[in-house]
Amino acid sequence: MFKALLLENQDGKTVPTLTQLAESQLPAGEVRVAVSHSSINYKDGLAITGKGKIVRQWPLVPGIDFAGTVLESADGRYQPGDKVVLTGWGVGEGHWGGMAEQARVKADWLVPLPAGLDERQAMCIGTAGLTAMLCVLALEEAGITPASGEVLVTGAAGGVGSTAVALLAA
Repeated sequence: MFKALLLENQDGKTVPTLTQLAESQLPAGEVRVAVSHSSINYKDGLAITGKGKIVRQWPLVPGIDFAGTVLESADGRYQPGDKVVLTGWGVGEGHWGGMAEQARVKADWLVPLPAGLDERQAMCIGTAGLTAMLCVLALEEAGITPASGEVLVTGAAGGVGSTAVALLAA
């Protein structure tokens, strides 16, 4: 048994409950992970409060990203004890996400935890940091350099925007 935040639809309303789940309740996937950290993103807030049309299946464990340790793997790329990160792939929307002590996902969705980062640090960066970095890389690929002048970041108070400002300032 493990703890999870489970979202259910009751009479058209999203009802979040902190509950105990059995491993047998996890969805199909090749890799089972002991989740140590997940970040809270805007989409997670919308999913949990039912304010946006984020949830595509019921019931659902929210959390669009997570980091943790492989418990079991049917895929040769991952062994028990490996540290991994997951961002994206519709997790926390159409597939169970990281707001639980365990997750079972497709092996292709995982990335080995980068050297020099622990799980907490990876989730401090999380999906927002990855998204911001992808935006900065796109600017670089378009030929934008510091000599090009200032860059306007809209939504600079949010997770992606504030991370983008920090990256661009550096």
